[in-house]
Amino acid sequence: MGSPYLVKDHAWQTPKNLLIVMTVAMTLAFATWMALLNNFVVERAGFTGKEIGILQSIREIPGFLAFTAVFVLLLIREQIFAYISLAVLGIGVALSGYFPSEAGLYLTTFLMSVGFHYYETVKQSLSLQWLSIEEAPAVLGKLIAVSSVASLVVYSFLWLAQGYFSLGYETIYAVAGASCLLLTLVMWLGFPTFKSVVPQRKHLLLRKRYWLYYALTFMGGARRQIFTVFAGFLMVEKFGYSVSDIAALFMINHLFNWAFAGRIGVLVGRIGERRALTFEYCGLFCVFTAYAFVDSAAWAGALYVADHLFFSLAIAIKTYFQKIADPADMASTAGVAFTINHIAAVFIPVLFGLVWLVSPMLVFLMGSVMALISLVLARNVPMRPCEGYEVEWGRVKSSTNSLV
Repeated sequence: MGSPYLVKDHAWQTPKNLLIVMTVAMTLAFATWMALLNNFVVERAGFTGKEIGILQSIREIPGFLAFTAVFVLLLIREQIFAYISLAVLGIGVALSGYFPSEAGLYLTTFLMSVGFHYYETVKQSLSLQWLSIEEAPAVLGKLIAVSSVASLVVYSFLWLAQGYFSLGYETIYAVAGASCLLLTLVMWLGFPTFKSVVPQRKHLLLRKRYWLYYALTFMGGARRQIFTVFAGFLMVEKFGYSVSDIAALFMINHLFNWAFAGRIGVLVGRIGERRALTFEYCGLFCVFTAYAFVDSAAWAGALYVADHLFFSLAIAIKTYFQKIADPADMASTAGVAFTINHIAAVFIPVLFGLVWLVSPMLVFLMGSVMALISLVLARNVPMRPCEGYEVEWGRVKSSTNSLV
């Protein structure tokens, strides 16, 4: 059900605008959590690579269980599920600053992550349902740009909060979580419930013809973990970045994303998914290899910005799936895809955290290998993918294997 207080529809009450507000709400909370994380756990809880690896693995467990979202959809609509997930995310972030211990951080991280991963699962499904194939690349690129603008607001706030007003971690986390909760309330009261054009299947399924999408999704999750967990940790541990330094770096990073993400989306629509993904993985191979040998704080920061720009091209995986998929599969496949994405995410932070204690260089060289594997997979994406022409080689007959 939508808001009980909504009486009249207005021109601004569109699915696209709702996706924008959702993106802002999520970013205000999650960007704050991510930006403060490394400094918070090192300064307040004395974390090493081992503990940060465990925390990040715990953070990814709800992502691994994202397939359970389809069961929740038997009870409530996807749009309402997205609101509930954002509220849980906001609560988890708001509580984070008040539990600066190993156990406390693990618990608040898990709560935050439940909201974040369920929200991301549902948002992907709703985006591909509400957007046409023609407009999806450009709109998804614009959503990345919107997220970057919201992130700029967050990092500007963090820079001022810690650099000039000396606000504590507790206050900053509480403000970020409350902002997410407030915007969630605005969405619930201000937008109607939008109906899907095609009714969605409400059970788990795997289609053999989606195998390349599953493989690209799995490798994307593995690569993302190395960047998310260890690139930021490198900044703090090796180069001594402060909270203000990290915030300034993130501001620069999101300025680039704001400037180029929308154009990247248009570019994906123009050159196609195969070329876009090929360019992304070639770039990521170079970035990860450079990370392994970087010995300058400035160059490490530049690589961080470049890494984010290359990752923006990953929207091509989503638009590739939209082109090859049965429209009724969006909701069920979104949950399965997030689970596949997080299979490696559950064990890589812990395993690579132990490798980090021996050789940080080796962690990033493993990322280079993963980028090469992804490049090989990307070359199997057809120039014009569609239902029945999902891959260049390894084509299988269309069939459905229901899990439940």
